[in-house]
Amino acid sequence: MLSRTAANLFWMARYLERSETTARLLDLGFRNALLPNTGGGFRTEWSAILQSKGVLQPFTEKYGELKQRNVESFLFFDQDNPSSVASCITAARENARIVRTALTSQVWDAINTSFQELKALTRRERSSLEVPDLTDWTLRTAALIRGAIETTQLRNDGYRFMNLGYAVERADNTARLLDVKYYVLLPSVAYIGSGLDNYQWTTLLRALSAHRAYNWAYGGELSAAQIAHFLILNPKFPRSLLSCCIEVNEHLDHLARIYDRSTPAQEAARTLLGELAEARIDDVFDEGLHEFLTRMISENAGLGHCIQDQYLTGEAR
Repeated sequence: MLSRTAANLFWMARYLERSETTARLLDLGFRNALLPNTGGGFRTEWSAILQSKGVLQPFTEKYGELKQRNVESFLFFDQDNPSSVASCITAARENARIVRTALTSQVWDAINTSFQELKALTRRERSSLEVPDLTDWTLRTAALIRGAIETTQLRNDGYRFMNLGYAVERADNTARLLDVKYYVLLPSVAYIGSGLDNYQWTTLLRALSAHRAYNWAYGGELSAAQIAHFLILNPKFPRSLLSCCIEVNEHLDHLARIYDRSTPAQEAARTLLGELAEARIDDVFDEGLHEFLTRMISENAGLGHCIQDQYLTGEAR
């Protein structure tokens, strides 16, 4: 497969996953903004959400006031924000269009339909669009596209590059969502174990579509250690860092067999997997959850760059 084709498939998947995560962050901010604060007003966590995406400064420069409606527009519709839902779906559709012959008609139709529906949403009166409706539409669209990929795409190298994109992006997003809760949202350590703390953990699990799965795995008792273990080290949860790393390794191993050569990307992925597979949650908290997640985000980004260098630049691979 030409490396430019592989790159389009890889980034198509990354943009699709990124659009879903932006919607999940929007949902997380919306739910937390409903919670009364200790001063009798209502808490606003929008700065934390924007900070987690690295877009607080461009938002402030463009909109100034940190109002919910402004954040909704910036995170969902604003094409000047490269991580908005609209920007990500547009970029994913463009990558898909370029390599349309590498996609089944069902996958292309699902992506193109989502793009057309997005354009229809942008023409509607914003006051008629509520955050839950926007996030539900995004998650439903992402699920339809992923379902089309899983049920119709040939398990060839193109399929592997798409799923590499999904897994690398998902690991980054899970780490960022968890870091928002632990490091940014809680006002002080005095609130640990409080009703506010438990509410925020619950909204985080719901934003990750993980609340019921967590209850199945841990019996419903909320604790920072158990939720961190679930989102970082539980191989049964598909969005955990360990699950994403396992998936990256599986697809890189398949590519090594297809192309009959190993790459530094495999070694980098195996090193990261080895660390996560051997880690205990006590080790994570000993390092500091924020520090651990920051390091994981950096190492995952490095792995993405390594995949880019080994497979997605140059000519045929």
